[in-house]
Amino acid sequence: MNNDFSRRQFLQKLGAGAAVGTGLPLLGAVDKSERQPTATLPHRDLGGNGVTVPILAFGCGSRFLMYEDEDKALEALNRAIDLGIKYLDSAYAYGDGKSETRVGKLMASRRKEVFLATKIPDRTRDAFMRRLEGSLKRLQTDHVDLVHIHSLGKEDDLAKIEAPDGAIHGLLEAREQKMAHFIGMTSHTDGRVMAQAIERHPLNCVQMALNASQNGHFEEVALPAANRKKLGVIAMKVTGQEFLLGDAAGKTNIDMLLRYSLSLPVSTAVIGMPHLDFISHNAELARSFSPLAPNEAEKLRRDVGASRQELEHRLTGHLDGPTIECQALWV
Repeated sequence: MNNDFSRRQFLQKLGAGAAVGTGLPLLGAVDKSERQPTATLPHRDLGGNGVTVPILAFGCGSRFLMYEDEDKALEALNRAIDLGIKYLDSAYAYGDGKSETRVGKLMASRRKEVFLATKIPDRTRDAFMRRLEGSLKRLQTDHVDLVHIHSLGKEDDLAKIEAPDGAIHGLLEAREQKMAHFIGMTSHTDGRVMAQAIERHPLNCVQMALNASQNGHFEEVALPAANRKKLGVIAMKVTGQEFLLGDAAGKTNIDMLLRYSLSLPVSTAVIGMPHLDFISHNAELARSFSPLAPNEAEKLRRDVGASRQELEHRLTGHLDGPTIECQALWV
């Protein structure tokens, strides 16, 4: 990509193939007469960015891709939106664009209803911008509400992002060119490195692993850094890719895990929900949310803390992929 890439050039390329056009078939759309009225969930400020988001976000990663039939996947997405889960969290890495393509099939009819986020894995400015252009085409929109640099790792990874030709420059340009309203980074590897990124760069949001095991020093180090700068904070890995779910030592249930993460000073919590029943259950949890008392949160940290070390090992360098045990753990 040439350095003179502009949003105008992108829109010219996008043309009638995006949701901003008028000639698209509404792929995956459900007739409005067949849908239930859209529900509302509690909302919180997205940091100091001047917008609010529902406290529960729909994860469009590996758990979304577990709906093997695309019609079922779109039914799940419609169900989530109808229940008030209007923050959609996608990424190029989720099926090499498959997640974005699925989400895009609803954006032609429901784009104005949702807060749309995606994530870009590339570490150079030019590759970042090329990838984002492709993501917007797949999502059938001319902009996302939030774009992240995906999965910040250790200090050497941050150095690549910050290099003279690094992805941070593409991230900043994406906001300047209005390809994204807000910009951020995600990480589930090292909260201390995430804190460095927060302190050094003018981000709007961050997405990080925040669960009762307190893996990766995110809660202790990165979360306070984000709160000091009034960033929007998106909690992820609430169940540790289901590793924290169950009846064994160091495990608990989804109700307690979601309440824990939402009791932190965050804007929303994103969860993958590979079954329609999970969507309904989690939406009801969010609707009736009450924060854990300090003694309840401390007890849960002690109970789940035994899983911390192994979870950190699993999430370092983790690539989001389905597990055959996933659905059994949720029921």
